[in-house]
Amino acid sequence: MIISDLNGTVQLSNGVKMPYFGLGVFKTQDGIEVENSVKWALEAGYRHIDTASFYQNERGVGNAILASGIPREEIFITTKIWNDKQRSESVMSGFEESLELLQTDYVDLYLVHWPVKEKIASTWKVLEEIYRSGRARAIGVSNYLEHHLEELFLAAEVMPMVNQVECHPYLVQQSLIDFCKSNSIVYQAWSPIMRGMVNEIALFRELSEKYHKSPVQIVLRWDLQKGIVTIPKSVQKERIKHNADIFDFEITAQDMARIDKLDRDHRFGAHPDTFDF
Repeated sequence: MIISDLNGTVQLSNGVKMPYFGLGVFKTQDGIEVENSVKWALEAGYRHIDTASFYQNERGVGNAILASGIPREEIFITTKIWNDKQRSESVMSGFEESLELLQTDYVDLYLVHWPVKEKIASTWKVLEEIYRSGRARAIGVSNYLEHHLEELFLAAEVMPMVNQVECHPYLVQQSLIDFCKSNSIVYQAWSPIMRGMVNEIALFRELSEKYHKSPVQIVLRWDLQKGIVTIPKSVQKERIKHNADIFDFEITAQDMARIDKLDRDHRFGAHPDTFDF
């Protein structure tokens, strides 16, 4: 992945170009809060917005994109199918509900939100149908570990193009990164700034002084230099702009390795093998 600026992209296995930096809207309230967040991000130059049916803010995301006046084809929209729709085998209707709320006739990336046991193959078959219909330019998964991906591969005719997982300095999962890379799956981070905890880690305070960047900016830059697409969340205008100000410096290989060594296999979210929702 060549890092250039906020408009830079990574090419998915099917040739679709995905912006490697975007705005996540998990826990952003529907209505004015999410509409403002998306508005400010688009004004700052972001062109990748990541939502999900579970977030219950797809309508606000759609409203903000329409209000922006930016041509639809210039904005990369990701959304995801939730677990209840997988269990009830209502994936197609769930996808159509998302399109209606987002007020678009296609999404750029559609993801399986979590690997629901015994539904991995059947859910993926519906995503393949959606992909072939042209209503999703790319399809992928979220929160899949290696064994989930291996199970999916057995049923797949179209390989997943993205795996969006919890990823930060305390949860690097380098073997999963390598596995995805070897299978042409783009790795994407959620919770990249560890719910703000990066500001409390001594190494990042040290690197902040060295690079004249905040701990958050350093972690987001670390993501990109590892070839990881990242989607930090914020509802504050200045912080949204601040998060994207990471294209005028580069972390040395030595400091990248020091950050990698912070890994302690610690999750802030659920484990993909034991979640109960």
